[in-house]
Amino acid sequence: MKNIIPRGKLIAIGGNEDKGTYPTTRSKRKYYLNFFELGILKRVVSESGKTDPRIEVVTTASMIPQEVAPIYTASFAMLNCHNVGIMDIRTPADARQPDYLERLLAADVVMFSGGNQSRLRDMFGESDFLDILTRRYYAETDFVIAGTSAGAMAMSQHMIRGGSVPDALLKGAVKMGTGLNLLPAAVIDSHFVKRGRFGRLIEAVALHPKLIGIGLGEDTGVLITDGHLVETIGSNLVIILDGFDIAHNNTAAAKKGTTLSIENIKMHVLAKGNVYCMTERRFYVSKEAAVPAV
Repeated sequence: MKNIIPRGKLIAIGGNEDKGTYPTTRSKRKYYLNFFELGILKRVVSESGKTDPRIEVVTTASMIPQEVAPIYTASFAMLNCHNVGIMDIRTPADARQPDYLERLLAADVVMFSGGNQSRLRDMFGESDFLDILTRRYYAETDFVIAGTSAGAMAMSQHMIRGGSVPDALLKGAVKMGTGLNLLPAAVIDSHFVKRGRFGRLIEAVALHPKLIGIGLGEDTGVLITDGHLVETIGSNLVIILDGFDIAHNNTAAAKKGTTLSIENIKMHVLAKGNVYCMTERRFYVSKEAAVPAV
């Protein structure tokens, strides 16, 4: 489906509610959906075109689904959305269950929670569930796929699955894997500003210069339409890294742990309402500027 423009919508959120680990005595037991008050969930609902859409929340990435699920249900209820289901798919066999597939076919919105993005690929890769999800995304206007944190990162084909922030810009600081391939033109990182993840997104883009790097700040997301128009939503900022015009780049040849050397990587900072076109590789102040009226 490389050259086909998807008709559906992706909403990737740099969320903050779930770290993908079991709570310990040292961990904070606050798994709030911080983006709710800032209107991102409201935007998820409105992009479906329905006042009370059928929403399926997939908690597969999380190791604490019993805590995450009721928070999503309650948050959507505050938006008068009560037609919400929870898909806690724990094995690849679950992803083939007819009941889940039927619910997926009936959903207006599918939302992936935070946690561990590699679990999403492990559970859904080469599955009937992913086939249906992808087919609907490319074929159906107003079909919305949303994801927060790990759920956002897993949207790309070349997925960041981990990496050391202290070793940023040393070869091997970023660990790459294969995602769900809903967004083949980009690579996404979340919790971008507060956790200082500039270095690992730079390395990811240097490893794959044809891709656009999207760094999502907390309480912020992007609405991606037509597979290439990236609009910032929420209160924080989004960083775009473009490596298309990189000149010198030692990323492939450098030994693990040695310093990276990269020339002419471009960066854009997007606030709420700003748009970046991935096909043109161009910044626009608004969606109206990016898509002039015919």
